[in-house]
Amino acid sequence: MGTELVRGQNHPLPRTRLEILISAEVPVLVAAALGDEGGRVHDGDRIAHPGAAAPPGIEVPRATAAAHRLAVDLGALPEAVHRVTVLLAMPEQPGAGRRFGATAAPRATVTDADGTEIARFTLTGLDAESAVLALELYRRQGGWKVRAVGQGYADGLPALLADLGLPRPREIAEAMWEAERPAVPEGVVPEARPSGGGPVDYTHPGRQAVAASGEPPRPVAGDAAGWSMDERLYNQVWGMFEDLARATAAYRSATEFAAARLDRELDEVLADPRARIGGAGDAARRAAQAKHDELVGRAQAAHDRDLAQLMAEAEVVEPALPPAYARWSSPVWQGHRMPTEPPQAVRLGDLHLPESALLRIPMLVRLPLDRGLWVDSGATPADLADSAERRRLALEVAVALAARLLAVHPVGEFSVQVIDPAGAGAGPLGDLTRTGALTGPPATGAAGVAQALESLTRRVDLVRMAINGGATEALPDGFDTARRLLIVNDFPQGFDDRAVTRLRFLADEGPAAGVHLLLVADRADAEAYGPLLDPLWRSLMRLTPSPDDHFADPWVGHAWTFEPALPPHVSAVVQQVLSVVSAARIKGK
Repeated sequence: MGTELVRGQNHPLPRTRLEILISAEVPVLVAAALGDEGGRVHDGDRIAHPGAAAPPGIEVPRATAAAHRLAVDLGALPEAVHRVTVLLAMPEQPGAGRRFGATAAPRATVTDADGTEIARFTLTGLDAESAVLALELYRRQGGWKVRAVGQGYADGLPALLADLGLPRPREIAEAMWEAERPAVPEGVVPEARPSGGGPVDYTHPGRQAVAASGEPPRPVAGDAAGWSMDERLYNQVWGMFEDLARATAAYRSATEFAAARLDRELDEVLADPRARIGGAGDAARRAAQAKHDELVGRAQAAHDRDLAQLMAEAEVVEPALPPAYARWSSPVWQGHRMPTEPPQAVRLGDLHLPESALLRIPMLVRLPLDRGLWVDSGATPADLADSAERRRLALEVAVALAARLLAVHPVGEFSVQVIDPAGAGAGPLGDLTRTGALTGPPATGAAGVAQALESLTRRVDLVRMAINGGATEALPDGFDTARRLLIVNDFPQGFDDRAVTRLRFLADEGPAAGVHLLLVADRADAEAYGPLLDPLWRSLMRLTPSPDDHFADPWVGHAWTFEPALPPHVSAVVQQVLSVVSAARIKGK
């Protein structure tokens, strides 16, 4: 995955032959402007757009669409070209405004000629703008870089072209729209145009009312791509996560830019001796502060708008989530029945950011789990609980997750095994043991640990040999093919070097053979093993029993606060669900 850029950020381009992929929710016009060292475009021939002769080194799409591909060969550009600016514009619609703020944020992705992604930029924060400068490719010290621009123009394409320095920008804009209109094939009756003239409205019919009213579309649960409702909801949740990440990045970028500009302008005032006498300095400081406040206010308004849309979407998505994705407080658990198909993913908890503390995004991970989990019972900076309380809460997180996994898999396709060397987890493990949800009693003592690990190691070896030999049907009769979750409490108590080696083997090879690891441990307790366990910790996904900001998204690297998926206080929902699992097992025997 390439680097996720925020507005104003640049990134070096390692290749000269590139492709720029543009995706938008509605059809847009895409063009490229060739500028000099100052970015000025001297005439309309320097605009590569549909219907125009392509200049050397640039190939643009031939029509308005929601997805575009631009091919760029930087080495073939004339020496006088120092900047290539990629611009997007909404088709004009007589009688009604068209604006990017009424659609999902467009995205621009830069790849090399082989399709390897270099950088991407999501144009968040747009509102009344109907034209926008998306990206800029520019020469720098003998090489080329890409900069995320995201500068929008509420007055449309003519204002954008004028800002690039073009003479007669309105005439050029009209020529671009005229050249872009698709030809009418012979024998086809053209669509009726509005009496006021102007280009065809290429908006999807279902979006026209939205564009005309200026209101965002009403959110709908499952409004994402996918073959099933579960897949659509999964994709929608992760789309919300991505949208919030990028909206927050845009807000932070804008406020940081405003603060940096204010500091720079105040320094300039202080550096000018003339500004220290009379009211000139005070006026300059007030003007700088006003510009800062205006920019921050616009950024806050855009962020509030994005957040309101995501909050509205969360309000309709959360009640529609199936048990694997739902909170424990959801009514979907009342009268729960065992499914006939395993789910695509499972909810581990919720994620949120400081700027949007009220908006919780479900943290969903694909099933089957391709890596183990580690519930950290160690102290976190914001955790004031004592050691015993942290260990109890960490084990409760593990039990709740085990109960969820058992409940959302078909009967007999998932099982749970526990290693509790010192027997310290008897309380939190009570729901699992009382309802018969475990494969057997928790393994205790050094001998119990060794026996459990040896049995699972043999199981993984056997399944691996069968898979590698393409002979899974040759497994012994009566072999339990159910996926298994191994919960290890208070690791590394009761573990010698041999047991630790076997545990590392299960962590590495177990998932492919249907054995998944869930450690409940304080890493500080394993310091005696030194670097031996470092690969193990790195291979596991760390969860915390109390809120902690240790997750980073793959786009902009925000520190997300994680909260585990736990049942409401004094709720018996986990025990009730485990009773359903146990009853279904007995009935299925």
